[in-house]
Amino acid sequence: MTQDRLGIFGGTFDPPHLGHMILAAEAADQLNLDHVLWMLSPTPPHKRQNIISDFEERAELVSACIEGESRFELSTLENERPGPHYTADTLKILKERFPDSKIVFLIGGDSLQYLPTWHEPQLVMERIDELGVMQRPGEVFDWKELKKILPNIDSKLRMIDAPLLEISSTEIRERVKSGHHYKYYLRDSVYRLILQKKYYVN
Repeated sequence: MTQDRLGIFGGTFDPPHLGHMILAAEAADQLNLDHVLWMLSPTPPHKRQNIISDFEERAELVSACIEGESRFELSTLENERPGPHYTADTLKILKERFPDSKIVFLIGGDSLQYLPTWHEPQLVMERIDELGVMQRPGEVFDWKELKKILPNIDSKLRMIDAPLLEISSTEIRERVKSGHHYKYYLRDSVYRLILQKKYYVN
């Protein structure tokens, strides 16, 4: 029996958009993932100064976004315990909950460069089986510096060819607030929910 391959795709998803969907789908296809957990972050330690929408609202939007996608699943794990919510701690819990799964941690190329500055980055690497990096065209990494701090990164690294999509949740929120067009940046289910609940208007 083949071991289940579980992708972990974290973010604030405020709101989740088509760029997130495409990246998660590409990761699932290229890394042969059986499931992708959309790990919704309450308040990431590196975004404490940012204003982030209510967790329940974002959970509702993610659920609408991934509806009908059999390999995608929302995880509210990080909201089930008090903060700060460090990735190393989340991965420890995931390994306990899914002992028979290979944990494939998914990050963007921009996050890879800052990985050595995360809380206990060595523990992050120890607690995953693979590190899937969504590399955008033209991205360059300082491999020497990364390997110096994370010597085991080579054995776990899996690069994902990700399309260059200039879609950002920040821009979508600004477009909603200012009354500008934003419909085609989102799945229709997410767009309708934002309209219905008047999210991001104020």
